[in-house]
Amino acid sequence: MSSPTTPAADDPHLWLEDVTGDEALAWVQERNDESLAELTGSDRFAALRDDLRAILDADDRIPYVRRRGELLYNFWQDAEHPRGLWRRTTLESYRSGDPDWELLLDVDALADAEDENWVWAGAAVRYPDYSRALVQLSRGGADATVVREFDLPTKGWITDGFTLPEAKSRVSWIDDDTVFVGTDLGPGSLTTSGYPRVMRRWRRGQSVGDAEIVFEAAESDVSAFAGHDHTPGYERDFVGRSPDFHTTEEFLLRPDGTQVLIDVPPDAETDVERTWLLVRTRSPWEVAGVEHAAGTLLCFDFEAYLAGDRTARVLFAPTPSRSLSFHAWTRNHLVLSVLTDVVTRLEVLTPSQDWARRELPAGPDLGSVDLVGVDPDTSDEYFLDTDGYTQPSTFLRGELGLDTDADPEVLRTAPARFDASGLEVRQFFATSDDGTRIPCFVVGRVADVPGPTLMTGYGGFEIALTPGYSGLVGSGWLARGGTYVVANIRGGGEYGPTWHTAALGEHRHRAYEDFAAVARDLVARGITTAGQLAIHGGSNGGLLMGVMLTRYPELFGAIVVMVPLFDMRRFHLLLAGASWMAEYGDPDDPTEWAWIAQYSPYQNLSADASYPPVLVTTSTRDDRVHPAHARKAVARMREQGHRVEYYENIEGGHGGAADNAQRAFQWALVFEFCWRQVG
Repeated sequence: MSSPTTPAADDPHLWLEDVTGDEALAWVQERNDESLAELTGSDRFAALRDDLRAILDADDRIPYVRRRGELLYNFWQDAEHPRGLWRRTTLESYRSGDPDWELLLDVDALADAEDENWVWAGAAVRYPDYSRALVQLSRGGADATVVREFDLPTKGWITDGFTLPEAKSRVSWIDDDTVFVGTDLGPGSLTTSGYPRVMRRWRRGQSVGDAEIVFEAAESDVSAFAGHDHTPGYERDFVGRSPDFHTTEEFLLRPDGTQVLIDVPPDAETDVERTWLLVRTRSPWEVAGVEHAAGTLLCFDFEAYLAGDRTARVLFAPTPSRSLSFHAWTRNHLVLSVLTDVVTRLEVLTPSQDWARRELPAGPDLGSVDLVGVDPDTSDEYFLDTDGYTQPSTFLRGELGLDTDADPEVLRTAPARFDASGLEVRQFFATSDDGTRIPCFVVGRVADVPGPTLMTGYGGFEIALTPGYSGLVGSGWLARGGTYVVANIRGGGEYGPTWHTAALGEHRHRAYEDFAAVARDLVARGITTAGQLAIHGGSNGGLLMGVMLTRYPELFGAIVVMVPLFDMRRFHLLLAGASWMAEYGDPDDPTEWAWIAQYSPYQNLSADASYPPVLVTTSTRDDRVHPAHARKAVARMREQGHRVEYYENIEGGHGGAADNAQRAFQWALVFEFCWRQVG
């Protein structure tokens, strides 16, 4: 095992960290050829791939929209347009069912014309006229993007406009001729995590290097940020820094350049809307002699707060079974998304009526409802997406009233992508090693005998895995007779920040104990057996899979490790890894390495262990979690004599795929591998 002072002295696979090195890519190609020859030759694989591609490219998918002014915008990918179309229409046309789309940008045509593998990464459209956009394009799906200014009336690029070369930039509109920007300008401009350290006010016609500096973070911080509040009558600027992944220091930037600290706990989340300051706590916080639990949403008068007044109103208080997922403003209301044992419900609060509270009914039992669009500056319009594991999405539009809410209008209902007849959705609770009850959702047919089961989890960064419809899982697994399980382990956000912090740092082992407990519980209930239980997870979930492989191999029949962290001795030295030390710990600190070393999969692989079959996937263009994690895992397992399949997509970024063809191919590999091993 590596020591903290010589982190790579005993690692013969460091050469695989050279992302595009000739030797490394030759190794990747050899591994790809071996595994694809093994996995892609069957009729079942071809059927899986084609079925999944048809689902992803289906013309009757819901074209989700977001409002910008009078128009609704959509980004669309299909078989004819794998890179995608950016387009817009009116609400009236959208309601017709066959909208008259105005094409703004054809990414496929752009990629062909410029001989680049462009992937759409979003657009910030200028408020309030929505006539210009800062379009971000990624090469192959990487987090790093180029930025170009786009003119919507003429549907063309502004050649002398706001443009940035490839970098992990932050850029946002202030007014017609000014933006906030942070980007790579050479030494000193980025943090050790690879994100902007310096924020500037960049005026049209200036060189970005000549733009006025408005804020600087420390090099050891994760990132600096700056933003403009466009709310009419409340225009103002904010700047700040993120010292680590879970903390923020934010300032109001006065017109004279002075900075006024928004003095809240560093791990709290803030939202300034008109006269209000909302604070969501992530740890207990005593305010004016009253202690508020982690996960509480408090409201203050913003200017009074800056002046020292700490008079607070509690808008949401958590309970052991209820947590606040997120909140969003409309013109006259505040909408809360609340999780009760991981099932989503919406509540509406009305400030003008002393914050009167009512429920906004939507969503199936054991399902989810997601607020996908609001326009807080102009209206009380909202867009919702509701779904469940066996219930396809319904897209709705409504308007909140001051006294009553009209039933939302159904704009689209997605067709079923698989036969769900006979499938049931059940929620169980397993008991972890320390006695904590761990929820999981089980989707499948209730049978008298155990059957093939595919299980996933995440357990990190306060991300909650809520119920949702997946045509891919349905077609590739459920419709073929499998059972699907989602484990809501600690480290996630299913029960708010305390659920997350329970598995933070030195307590990381609890997330892994939780996942193992769910696996054992499935066997005890007769749902599956160890030999019939396959698991998959990506990113932090890929780390989870690596720990299951090295600590609990006897519990599983197959493991799929996707875009993973794996070498936790060096994770902080690779790409964005330094930003995650607040989650895992610092491997260069001997005390913290002592607990990380207990689970780091790369260091705990053993030639003497008996491992279930393993498939590892990643992307060469993943510039968030370095592909070397996956490469080195496979190299070490092969070195130790273990059989492992490997697939590295040349494109795809951290998502692993850049278009629908790549997504279908990747998921067909996953399902084919799992069916072979546990089916």
